[in-house]
Amino acid sequence: MTIVRLGYVAMSMELTNASPSKTMTFAQFQKIEDRDAALRKLERIALENIHNTLRLLRHSAASEIHFYRLTSRLIPLANHEALLDWDYLKPLQEALRELGNFAKTHGIRIDFHPDHFVLLNSPKKEVLKNSLQTLKLHYDLLRGMGIDTTHRCVMHVGGNYQETELSLERFVENWMLVPKKIQQMIILENDDTSFSLEDTLYLCEKLGIPLVFDYHHHLAHHQDPNWQDKWECVVRTWKDSPLPIKMHISSPKSDIAFRHHADFVDSKMFFQFLHQIKDSVPQIDCMIEAKQKDQALFTLMEEIKVRQDVEVIDGSSFYLK
Repeated sequence: MTIVRLGYVAMSMELTNASPSKTMTFAQFQKIEDRDAALRKLERIALENIHNTLRLLRHSAASEIHFYRLTSRLIPLANHEALLDWDYLKPLQEALRELGNFAKTHGIRIDFHPDHFVLLNSPKKEVLKNSLQTLKLHYDLLRGMGIDTTHRCVMHVGGNYQETELSLERFVENWMLVPKKIQQMIILENDDTSFSLEDTLYLCEKLGIPLVFDYHHHLAHHQDPNWQDKWECVVRTWKDSPLPIKMHISSPKSDIAFRHHADFVDSKMFFQFLHQIKDSVPQIDCMIEAKQKDQALFTLMEEIKVRQDVEVIDGSSFYLK
């Protein structure tokens, strides 16, 4: 039997005043005449974000959820070109360590998904430089938490630039410029407009990167609809990872807005996928990308509990019979 574990992204629909993504714009920063005072305010916002993330992890542990995606906006303005002298990690060390210790103690898998502007296949050197800087921020945060950084950061391949093959080869070329420690942190996801499962698998097999299969994205953008033919190859990309294979699950908002994420997960669609991969892996961690965040997970589990083809383990996990 295959164990399926569900996770959610960044925010809770149940907790109040628990945003982990509070921010300050650079314009607001500049309005504070005392630069040191402005930096201290940034640090207070970052500490509040980390505190709220810890609240979210406690909420997850209480709800028996073992998989959580951290927001990439924990530290506002961390990589702004005017603040590169700001040692933001020093005042956050204790809070980050507490966060990491809680995740490890309660067996919660945590990872990141940087924003769309992180492009490793960009033809522009400045974009690549900024992308590497942003990835190092994610690396440093995980290290600050005491979390093994291996395969903790999921990314899209990047920009297509209307040249799929050239864009793929540029990713390979630029990959050689990525520090080894950052390479080991990255996992790649097929997207819904530019790089299909086949495209992403090409890179993952060539460069030894685990592939995060996004089922909804595949349905929206594919070369071959029979993803099952590639599933064993997807699984093999995880053979050297210390973590279970990961996928993304979401549902179309509508037939017209097919690429947009719905509020909740269509359980019928989800189980069409699961029954295709049953027994192919001992465990699969499924990150729910739905507008209703943890509420989508709770709703999905309520639907799962009455199914005859599962054995529920806890609040977010079950066996596929």
